[in-house]
Amino acid sequence: MEQMQLMVTIQAYTAIAIGLIIGLGAAAACIGVGMMCSRFLESAARQPELIPQLQAKVFLLLGLIDAPFIIGLGVAMLFAFGNPLLGVIKG
Repeated sequence: MEQMQLMVTIQAYTAIAIGLIIGLGAAAACIGVGMMCSRFLESAARQPELIPQLQAKVFLLLGLIDAPFIIGLGVAMLFAFGNPLLGVIKG
């Protein structure tokens, strides 16, 4: 019975951690993308002749801002579907 309680506790804390990873990662990515795109529109309005140069940099940075969230999503899915922490109590 003690092993079952330990397993349920690990799964509960893992679910909380998954929610935090996805929620905070998504919020941070959205804030970063929003700030960067607003600055891009601001600079495009000031100097329209630089739009092609700025646009290429914006798309590159969009990928770099979203990359940590996608990696965090992958880690969260690892813990959701194949929790390595549960192997500790099976042994």
